[in-house]
Amino acid sequence: MSVFTTVTSDQLQHWLKDFSLGELLTLQGIAAGITNTNYFVTTTQGRYVLTLFEKNTLDELPFFLDLMTHLAERGVLCPHPVARSDGGKLGLLNGKPAALVSCLTGRDVESATLGQCAAVGRALGQMHLAGQGFPASMVNPRGDAWRDATAAQVRSKLQVADQALLDSVLSAMPSFADLPQGVIHADLFRDNVLFDGEQLGGIIDFYYACDDALLYDLAIAVNDWCVQPDGTPDLPRQAALLEAYRGVRTLTREECAAWPAMLRRAALRFWLSRLYDLHFPQSGELTHAKDPQHFRRILQVRMDGHTPLTA
Repeated sequence: MSVFTTVTSDQLQHWLKDFSLGELLTLQGIAAGITNTNYFVTTTQGRYVLTLFEKNTLDELPFFLDLMTHLAERGVLCPHPVARSDGGKLGLLNGKPAALVSCLTGRDVESATLGQCAAVGRALGQMHLAGQGFPASMVNPRGDAWRDATAAQVRSKLQVADQALLDSVLSAMPSFADLPQGVIHADLFRDNVLFDGEQLGGIIDFYYACDDALLYDLAIAVNDWCVQPDGTPDLPRQAALLEAYRGVRTLTREECAAWPAMLRRAALRFWLSRLYDLHFPQSGELTHAKDPQHFRRILQVRMDGHTPLTA
């Protein structure tokens, strides 16, 4: 959510003429994140988030916008895309595909409480159930093929010990194709969930959403919400998140057995993406690069062992 493409107030005011949102009051760039350009937009009708998509094509984007609409209309707390006067949800702004969504209340948290972890687990379970009825599909663009290609690109940039860790993880990675599949958020980090105190405001940034193993989404969340700074598990938070999730959606015996390997897969995905962003950066007006060593530590802990879940 860095600002890679600059938008002026005059440009946005002209673009907003296709919406029934009144007059533009303020436009503020959002610096956090690394993929798309985002702005807070306030008009006389309310507050919204404007996203300019730096990498996604016009053909890909209806999946994300339709998914958010589908989930929001089924009670999942997430942004609702705003339609233009002609009913469309996408437009071009400064040569980039752009969309406007509702702005949720609350803010992200740096250190989650047990109650907030439980709220995230429940919300993720509800999202997975609601997503089962979504008719469209999207192959995970950061699945196995991306993983192997990115590992090959960054490997030469690594120290010998990190190369050995990467090789070890890749050689032992199983297939998860037989686990329950569905639409996943794929990026449910603390900076993509809003809270007002203990009250969940909603889940944001669905632009990595795709179809994959549902357990993968759960592992991604646990690896961010339920770990210590040194990469070791925060067991009380993990228990709170998992118990709340399982109160909404029951895990299969196969999912429980696959849990340790899935935690490694989730950690590897973000170690690789952060290594790639570090060594092959994209220029931007405001950027927020994330530390790959954080997920290197998590991955090492996950490689050292983890107990499967009880079915």
